[in-house]
Amino acid sequence: MRRRLVILAAVLAPLFPSLPTSAAAAPASTSETLAITGARILTAGPAGNLESGVIVIRDGRIISVGQGAPPAGARVIDAAGSIITPGLFATGSLLGAVEIGALGDDLSVNNPQISAAFDIREGLDPASTLIPIARTGGLTSAVVLPQPAGGGFGAHEHDGEVSGGRLTAGGGHELRPNTLFAGQGAVIRLNGAGDMVVRGGVGVVVAFGKAGAQAAGGARGAQIAALKAVLSDVRAFAANRSAWETGSYRELGLSKADLQALVPLVQGRTPLIARVHRAADIRSVLKLAREEKLRLILEGAEEGWMVAAEIARAGVPVILNPITNRPDSFEILGATLENAARLNAAGVTLAFTAPEGAAHRARETRYGAGTAVAWGLPWDAALAAVTINPARMFGVSDRTGSLEAGKDADFVIWSGDPFEPLSTPKAVYIRGEAQDLTTRQTELRDRYKDLGGPLPPAYRRR
Repeated sequence: MRRRLVILAAVLAPLFPSLPTSAAAAPASTSETLAITGARILTAGPAGNLESGVIVIRDGRIISVGQGAPPAGARVIDAAGSIITPGLFATGSLLGAVEIGALGDDLSVNNPQISAAFDIREGLDPASTLIPIARTGGLTSAVVLPQPAGGGFGAHEHDGEVSGGRLTAGGGHELRPNTLFAGQGAVIRLNGAGDMVVRGGVGVVVAFGKAGAQAAGGARGAQIAALKAVLSDVRAFAANRSAWETGSYRELGLSKADLQALVPLVQGRTPLIARVHRAADIRSVLKLAREEKLRLILEGAEEGWMVAAEIARAGVPVILNPITNRPDSFEILGATLENAARLNAAGVTLAFTAPEGAAHRARETRYGAGTAVAWGLPWDAALAAVTINPARMFGVSDRTGSLEAGKDADFVIWSGDPFEPLSTPKAVYIRGEAQDLTTRQTELRDRYKDLGGPLPPAYRRR
């Protein structure tokens, strides 16, 4: 009976109000100076790794990182034997935009007037139950990216039929310019506060390869041609906006909202985030970006190692899932656990995402980094891939991503190596405030862990 109650509670939990939470670690007051001493500090910044260092924070920011005695009057936390890192990034995440897939999400749009103009930050939920779970994996920030309408997430979304009016069961499709763009991403902090958005409009997402071909009429070449035509229209709009507004300029292929959203892209102020997998498609995207003078970030790139030198020459960073190694589609036949190590060896800047859409399993981001280390990636490169690299890619490295004076106090105190599965966060700080590591799962565990005696023999785990 006890086990039945536990299972029933897990199923019915979303239907009931939030359970009482345990008290979080007491945060520092806005005027208090806090010094954390004795830990090994891995700054992911210019100071490198510090043995038995001291990090001082006040007003939500880092005052200093170094060695020596804490300042007079500071509240001191002894973290001897622990490791401190910057808070980790969930890059290419869905956090805040999805809760339960069957109930829908705020990841994509199927609207002929809105594609590139779709801004995912407008629908994010700081109270998502997935955010506290992510924090238990040391995550303090996320880069949330929209998804192609009906397309799902990751390397395999294009292996099935696409829904949402894009493709039919028989393979037919509607060709509309809005199918080319998924929308714009955002950087968020994972403190569950209403001001969770750090920066919006951090990139325009476009799916390439088979998914992009389907969206553009069925052929990869059709997508490239359509994108070039759209980018030409956007440049024309930017140069002749007044005439277009008064109706004295030629008709353009996108809505005003989409044209406006794409101006920063063609001007090089916003990157194109290309979801691409096959080596040949990566080459096509690199060529497109070179010809159109676009800033580019590759996402996916399971066969990136095959064209690593070309990616490095172009100075293009890559977001990837380091544990993808199964060739379960023709677009990722070359997938390997050594992808991250080989790209890094070629000089490519990396950021890591987590499996299964980086929402429900976002906390596993650190496990992927550890796997990459096991398959040849240097440890410090793996740390950079989940801290400072994504911060730089998406324009927030002045605020977070490394432990440096003047940046937000986003950091984690670990019981051991953060890439070891048995290590756990002792404390997670976001903007200098200790975060509650209670989740709905731990609340349910605590509610039903003692129902008056041991489980009957038939329900005991064998």
